[in-house]
Amino acid sequence: MELWSKLRSLDAYPKVNEDFYSRTLSGGLITIVSSLAILLLFFSEIRLYLYAATESKLTVDTSRGERLHINFDVTFPALPCSLVAIDTMDVSGEQHYDIRHDIMKKRIDHLGNVIESRKDGVGSPKIERPLQNHGGRLDHNEVYCGSCYGSEESDDQCCNSCEEVRDSYRKKGWALTNVESIDQCKREGFVQRLKDEQGEGCNIHGFVDVNKVAGNFHFAPGKSLDHAFNFLQDMLNFQPENYNISHKINKLSFGKEFPGVVNPLDGVEWKQEQTTGLTGMYQYFVKVVPTIYTDIRGRKIHSNQVNIMVF
Repeated sequence: MELWSKLRSLDAYPKVNEDFYSRTLSGGLITIVSSLAILLLFFSEIRLYLYAATESKLTVDTSRGERLHINFDVTFPALPCSLVAIDTMDVSGEQHYDIRHDIMKKRIDHLGNVIESRKDGVGSPKIERPLQNHGGRLDHNEVYCGSCYGSEESDDQCCNSCEEVRDSYRKKGWALTNVESIDQCKREGFVQRLKDEQGEGCNIHGFVDVNKVAGNFHFAPGKSLDHAFNFLQDMLNFQPENYNISHKINKLSFGKEFPGVVNPLDGVEWKQEQTTGLTGMYQYFVKVVPTIYTDIRGRKIHSNQVNIMVF
């Protein structure tokens, strides 16, 4: 019982008898200012703990054989989706043309509104007896093997779609100048689709994976042709004589997002002057710097930062 009595009488902050002190205005102000200072210091320390300062260190990148993930979202207000192709090439010799996987295209009108995609085959004529690779027309007892229109590499090569005909021409380095005479393209409504999309624009977004070496990727009007490592374009005879490649880069990043990353091309817009009547070309030279971001918990994000030069 004596222990409990002692604990009850224990007072770490003994009160002073009111006869020995007096309340003043200056004392109240000091109390308020002190309380505010304590709160300010408390929240300041909490903020410093939650938002740690970023430290930068420069190291040598010794990685080999890695891939680079490029995310993009670009709008072409005056270029139809059927004409926009994405191509990549690098110094190691790897080349890809008209990349389609992991890429979405949206048709837009001149006001930037998204146009509903029409169903495949609408408006495309029916070809009763398509041209065979041997030069004759398909008979009822034959297996269809479409003609490549002189671009086949062997006698048994078949081009059963418009895409296969265009690929066969690309490998030869030829331009497909009369698409309306190709049965496969007429059957798939390729020509009609291009005509229907005249005057429209295109929003294209997605990503591509490339080798982490020097190279380039570009958006090109028409399907690219590889000829002596130069990119030529498949100019169709019913397409306009020049292309308006005005564009706005909504998003362009290299690798994963991490806190504090700045993508300098986000929101950049370029408009092609139409006074000269010439087809334009716009280039961005990008220096990609491998970056490893480590948070306060030790978790690492492997990504990249970029430096841009515009010509």
